[in-house]
Amino acid sequence: MRLGVASIPVLIGLSMGTPAYAQSTVSDVVGFLVTNQAVETADFERDRQAAEDARVTISNALLVDLTSMPLATASSGFLYRFNPQLGTAERATESFGGFFVERALTPGRGRASFGVSTSTAGFDQLDGRNLLDGTLVTVANRFRDEAAPFDTESLTLRIRSSTMTVFGSVGVTDRIEIGAAVPFARLTLEGKRINVYHGNTFLQASGTAAASGLGDVAIRAKINLLAAPGGGFAVAGEWRLPTGDAANLLGAGKSSLRLMGIGSLEHNRVAVHGNAALVTGGISSEFDLGGAISVAAHPRVTLSAETLVRHVSALHRIEMTAAPHPKLTGADTFRLSAGEGAVTLANAITGLKWNVARTVVIGGHLSWSLTHGGLTAPITPTLAFEYAF
Repeated sequence: MRLGVASIPVLIGLSMGTPAYAQSTVSDVVGFLVTNQAVETADFERDRQAAEDARVTISNALLVDLTSMPLATASSGFLYRFNPQLGTAERATESFGGFFVERALTPGRGRASFGVSTSTAGFDQLDGRNLLDGTLVTVANRFRDEAAPFDTESLTLRIRSSTMTVFGSVGVTDRIEIGAAVPFARLTLEGKRINVYHGNTFLQASGTAAASGLGDVAIRAKINLLAAPGGGFAVAGEWRLPTGDAANLLGAGKSSLRLMGIGSLEHNRVAVHGNAALVTGGISSEFDLGGAISVAAHPRVTLSAETLVRHVSALHRIEMTAAPHPKLTGADTFRLSAGEGAVTLANAITGLKWNVARTVVIGGHLSWSLTHGGLTAPITPTLAFEYAF
């Protein structure tokens, strides 16, 4: 037997060990699952550093999706401007707008709206690695002359988030709009850590956690600098308050500020919008770009397609690193750890808004990831209701 007597204590420990179960905060469970290691590497410092890197990467990926993802636009679907020839306010655009990408026009003095949106997502990949089938290896030992590792540990994670956001805005003047968005989130996580030693499978650890409550509240303001029949330009700011529970990954734990430039071009039934934003504070600084095209297919129906791109400095890819095993000759240890460089995320969104009655608009859209960075879900559906008055 190649490992000889050295393998006997490992087999005894695995066969007699009782799987560990945990139920605490989401952050605690993530750390528990990542750090509860049975694979013998004889290098405690590297194991500890790799486990911490993996824990931080997974936690940050969750936080990026739950606490810093752009919230639904608070701008009303009904925008008005004063017509000096008629001496009254009139609809400024035939479109009811998009979902995340802001448009330059404001609703007009005294015009207000509020709405509610709900969405849910089940994450199945982390940096393109499957979270559900047990192939996310965290640590492994392999002899260099063998194709497969003889001792591995892998994670299985089932993560789902559901969010309801209450939002609203009001036109302070014909060019200034203020608003707010209040998210309420629920996050569930269930995970297992599996050890496979020479073909024998052992449940090393398992953990579950669920959390729900208030997320990070956003306070918004937008100033229209240029308004014309064919479009306009505006600047906007969003201040996110640390109102969410950071221990349960419902909040970033500190405030953030987003500064945005907004450009719009509108002609008849077609509107094109572009956003560029800088974010500081929160879970990470980032640079965002967004683009949208809206088509008023009917006086009561608007179709919209959007793309959001985010360059997140504190989010890193996970990768396997190899180092010689300090005790086993001709063997390497592979560990899951954080890579270098920031991650760029991209999402596509498409859907419609329907003016069902007077100033009531309901909408629905689907969102999916265009990249494999961070946590990704196959598709995220969202439904929204908006009332303007």
